Amino acid sequence: MKTLTRFVTGLLIFIVVVLIGALIAVRAVSHRALPDYNKDIVLKGIQSEVLILRDKYAIPHIYAENEHDLYVAVGYIMAQERLWQIDFLRRVTQGRLSEIFGNSFVDTDYLLRLLRYQAKSEKIIEQTDPKVISALQAFSDGINQYIEYNSKRLPFEFTLLGYKPEPWEPVHSLNLIGYMAWDLKAGWSEIILEEIRQKVDSSLYQELLPVLTGQRSVVYPGFNDKKSGGLITSLLMKSQKLDDLGADVFDASNNWAVSGNRSVTGKPLLANDMHLGLSVPGIWIQMHHVIPGKLNVTGLVLPGQPLVICGHNDSIAWGMTNVYVDNLDFYEEEINPDDSGQYKYMGEWKKFEKKVETIKTKEGDVVEKELMFSHRGAVVSGYKDFAGKTVSMHWVGDEPSNEMQTVYLLNRANNWNDYTGALRTFLAIGQNIVYADVKGNIGLYCAAGVPVRKRDAVISILPGWTDEYNWTGYVPFEELPHFYNPVDEFVVSANNQTASDEYPYHIGTWYSLSSRYDRIKELLVAKDKFSVDDFKDIQLDQQSKMAEVYLPVLLNAIKNYDGFSEIQRQAADTLKTWDFTMKAGTVAPLLFECIYLQTIRNLFIDELGDDLGSKFIRNTQVSRISTEQIWLRGTSLWTDDITTPGIAETFSDILMKSFKEVTDSLNNQFGPDIAQWRWGKLHQVKLEHPLAKVAVLNKLFKLNRGPFPVGGSFHTVSPYSYSNAQPFLSDHGASHRHIFDLSNWDNSLTVIPTGNSGIPASPHYCDQTNLYIEGSYHPDYFTQQAVEANAVYRMRFLKE
Repeated sequence: MKTLTRFVTGLLIFIVVVLIGALIAVRAVSHRALPDYNKDIVLKGIQSEVLILRDKYAIPHIYAENEHDLYVAVGYIMAQERLWQIDFLRRVTQGRLSEIFGNSFVDTDYLLRLLRYQAKSEKIIEQTDPKVISALQAFSDGINQYIEYNSKRLPFEFTLLGYKPEPWEPVHSLNLIGYMAWDLKAGWSEIILEEIRQKVDSSLYQELLPVLTGQRSVVYPGFNDKKSGGLITSLLMKSQKLDDLGADVFDASNNWAVSGNRSVTGKPLLANDMHLGLSVPGIWIQMHHVIPGKLNVTGLVLPGQPLVICGHNDSIAWGMTNVYVDNLDFYEEEINPDDSGQYKYMGEWKKFEKKVETIKTKEGDVVEKELMFSHRGAVVSGYKDFAGKTVSMHWVGDEPSNEMQTVYLLNRANNWNDYTGALRTFLAIGQNIVYADVKGNIGLYCAAGVPVRKRDAVISILPGWTDEYNWTGYVPFEELPHFYNPVDEFVVSANNQTASDEYPYHIGTWYSLSSRYDRIKELLVAKDKFSVDDFKDIQLDQQSKMAEVYLPVLLNAIKNYDGFSEIQRQAADTLKTWDFTMKAGTVAPLLFECIYLQTIRNLFIDELGDDLGSKFIRNTQVSRISTEQIWLRGTSLWTDDITTPGIAETFSDILMKSFKEVTDSLNNQFGPDIAQWRWGKLHQVKLEHPLAKVAVLNKLFKLNRGPFPVGGSFHTVSPYSYSNAQPFLSDHGASHRHIFDLSNWDNSLTVIPTGNSGIPASPHYCDQTNLYIEGSYHPDYFTQQAVEANAVYRMRFLKE
C-alpha cells in the first residue's frame, strides 16, 4: 500500500512539474516578442536620431529628420507590433497560405494566384515616383532589421505554425493594393444570378435586379456630366476561406463633413468610419509621422505598407467609403473543339496564356495547378463551378493604377488641387474620398476606375467571342462625380447609389441600401451648427431609417388578425410602440431583424430550393436589395409559395407567416417572458484571431475577445453588420472611428476596435476594445506639445 501511495504521489508530482513546465513554456512563447517601449535601439543606415513617443495606448508618434529615417522607423515599429499579420497578408497576396495552413487552402491559393497581384506590382514599381520607391525600400529595411535582430524573439504564431518570416521587399507592400481592390468584392453574385436565371422564369429573375432609376438618396445629387456615356453591370466576389481567416475585410463605410459655417468652431469638421471585418489583430495601426517643417501626418496605416491611408496632416483631412463600382466582368469563352487551348475572338482562334503554378503545403505535398488567361484576364471557371462553361474574368485589378503614389501624395497635400491631383492614379480601389482643409473648404470626390463599356441589359455572363462588351477605357477623372464647397455646406456618402439618373455613365449596381445615408443626412439638416460631440452622436447613432420604412408595412399586414396567442399579441404591441432605435437591451430590434430575415427565406427558398436559396440569401447585397424592392412595392411574383398549390399568397401573407414563425421560435428559445427577448442576446460581436479556430490555442494564448452584446445593424449609422449565413453574429463594423476638428487638431477623436499591438500578451492587444464597444473615444494628439504632455513611453532609434 505504501508503494502504491509513493507511486501515485510521484506520478502527481511528475504531472504537476510537467504542467508547470508547459505553462512556463507557453508564457515564454507568448511573451517573448513583447517590445520594450522605453529601450533605445541602434539601427543600421539611419542618418539621424529618431524619437518615438507613445501615449497610453502605445500609439507611436515618430519624429525623424528625413524621409528615409522616418520610414525605416515605421517599418521597425510595425514589425514590433504586427510582424505575423504582415507576413500573413503577404502570403494572401502571393497565394501561399497552404504552406502554413495546409492542403485545405490549395484552392484559395489557386484563386489568389489567378489574380496576379505581384505581376501588377512589378509593373507599378517601374512607373512610380522614385521618392515613393525610396520610402518603400526604407520601410522594408526597417522590417528586415527587426527580423534580423529578433530572430529568437518572433511572435508566437511563427512558432506554432513552424516557420520563419522571409525578408520583406517593396513589391510586397504594393501587393496589398491588389488585395484591397479584390477584397472590396461583395460575392460571386454574377454566378449566383446566372444559376437563378437558369432555374426560374424570366419574370421572376427580372424582379431580382435593382431598379436604379428614380433614386433620391444618391451621394452626388444633381451632378450631371453629359459629355459621353456607357452602361454595364457586374457583380463582385470573394473567397469564403479568406472570410474564415479574417482576411476578407472591406464591406461598407460612412463619411461626412460640414463647412466652417455649419460648425461651432468656424472651421470644418470631418468624420469617417470605414466598415471592415472585425477581427484581431485589427486591420489598422494608428501612427503619427513627423519630419519637422516637411511632413506632419497622422491616422491609419495598413500593416505591410508605410503610409497613412486615412487621416490628416497639418493642412487637410480625408476619409474613405466604398463606391461599389461595377469593375469586374465575366465572359463565356467559345473553345476550339479541336484544341482546348484556344478560344474564339472576333472570328479567329486565339491561344490561352498558360502558366503552371506549384503550390506547396504544410503537409509536404506539392500541388501543380495550371493557370490560364485570355487577353482579358484569368480563366476562373477552374476555381468555381460554371456549369461546364469556360469563363474568363476582367477586373480593374489587372489594369494600370498607382494607389500607393496617391496615398503618398495625400499625406503631403496642402489644398484641393494637391488632393485632386493625388487622386488621379487611384483607380483599382474605388472610394468616395471626403475632404476638408484648414482654410474652410470641404469636398467629396468619387475616386475610382469606372469602366466605359456597352450595356444592353442586365447580363450575368457576357459573350467573350466578340469585342462588343470590351472595356474601352475609364470615365475621365474630371467627369467623375464630385463636390467642392456645395451650397448645402455639407457632404456625405455611405455606399449608397453614387449618382442620379441624369449621370451618363454607369458606375455600379449593387449599392448598399440608403438607410445609413438617409439617417446621416437627416441629422445634418436637423440643426444649423455642429460640434465634435454632435459628430460623436451621429457616428454612434443606432436609429434605423430602414425600420422606419419597413415596419408600417409589417404592422399593416398583421393588424386585422384576431388569432394571435398572448405572446404574439405582446410582440405586435412591442413593435407598434417602437421608436426604431436598435438598442442591444431592447426587444423590438430582435423581433424586427428576425422577421426581416425570415421574410427573405419565405420569399425565395421555395422557388430556389435549399442549396441555391442559401447561396442567394448569403449574398446579402443581392438578397437585401431584392427584398427591399418587394417590401416597398408590396407585390411580387415571389410571394406565391409554390409548395401550396391553389393558393396565391400575397406579400402580407408572407409577412404574417414570418411573424408567427419568429414569435414561436423566440418563445422556444428564450421562454414566454417577452421582456427577456433582447437584441443583444443574439446580436453580438466577437473579435477572433485566425488561429483561434483551434480552441486550445485560444485558451492558452487568450487570442479572442468577446462576445459583446451590441446594438445597431447593417442599416444603422453605427453598424454592427451580420452575415445572413450566421445571424446575428456581427462580423463587420466600424474598423475605426475618427472625428477631425480642423480648428484645433488636438481636439480630434479616434478609436479602433482592438489595439495597436498584435501580440496577445501585450497590454495594448485590445486595450481600446472596451472604449469602442461603449461608444467612447480617445484624443488624437497632433501638436508636439500635446504629444509630449501625454507621452507614457519614450525611446529613440540611434544611428550606428
